[in-house]
Amino acid sequence: MTQPASPAQQQQDGPVVTTKTPAAQSAWRALGLRLDVRNLSLLGVLAVLVAVGGFTKPEQFLDSSNLQLVLTQASVIGVVTVGMTFVITSGGIDLSVGAIVALASVWATTLATQEYGFAGILFTAVIVGLACGLVNGLLIAYGGMVPFIATLAMLASARGLALQITDGKTQIVTVEPVLDLGIPDAYVLGIPPLVLVFAVVTVVGWLLLNRTTFGRRTVAVGGNAEAARLAGIDVRRQRLYLYLLSGLCCGIAAFLLIILSGSGQNTNGNLYELDAIAAAIIGGTLLSGGRGTIVGSVLGVLVFTTITNIFALNNLQSDVQQIAKGAIIVAAVLVQRRTARDGEA
Repeated sequence: MTQPASPAQQQQDGPVVTTKTPAAQSAWRALGLRLDVRNLSLLGVLAVLVAVGGFTKPEQFLDSSNLQLVLTQASVIGVVTVGMTFVITSGGIDLSVGAIVALASVWATTLATQEYGFAGILFTAVIVGLACGLVNGLLIAYGGMVPFIATLAMLASARGLALQITDGKTQIVTVEPVLDLGIPDAYVLGIPPLVLVFAVVTVVGWLLLNRTTFGRRTVAVGGNAEAARLAGIDVRRQRLYLYLLSGLCCGIAAFLLIILSGSGQNTNGNLYELDAIAAAIIGGTLLSGGRGTIVGSVLGVLVFTTITNIFALNNLQSDVQQIAKGAIIVAAVLVQRRTARDGEA
């Protein structure tokens, strides 16, 4: 009768290779199938919205300039949503993204900053976003504060500082290279530069989440922070990096918003936090953490942006639009709960 190998024999023979059981492999395939079905469902919803827009306002909605506008508007909140997806996947939340966008946009458009030209505006927007993300990360990861409270405090502080900088006034951008990026002459093959930046951020975010150790650690921390710590992951440092990433995305979005509006205002980024969270949730990112999808989040952004555009073209009131968004969020959360119960079963 063959005796099991001792630990010493196992060390001599090499590491023991473990394989997933057929049941585990089947569960992972089922999870992947559900995610694919969710993305296909979002594509179906987006197709229906395009059909509705084309039916109600065919000449306006299907015009190339309007479609470019939809993609451009989606780019700003889309970049924020990519960062939010990482934070939510780790089991956190960031309520300060809209306020950080506002602070970065007004700080980058002061007269003192504009004297340094294009590079000065871009550098300031990114640095302000990173600085706010650093404060959030330190308070949450090393200060032990609840993400909801820490980012709520940052929301109030950043909004107040943005108001103090502008004194309630709009700061007009006079740097021509920045303004030139928003005109049709700067489009590449008919694609606005802002959309290209959004595409690059999306691709980098997808690779980072799905093809790197950083992404695997993010998912592990969101799934079970204590188990991740026991597995050798520095949970606090990982959370710090994630809020830095969210701040970086806010800085980039602030620069895109400056290009789009040609100004900096303390009201910029209003309710971006809710739109980003909603887009991530309906895209398939689990609100409790442990699962995230960049593709789904981008589709969620496109769905919400298209809804906004259709409502605007049909002169419908904004309160109806908010009700529609709320209904979509509730439906998405209910689907998540159903999916989670099926996974446990």
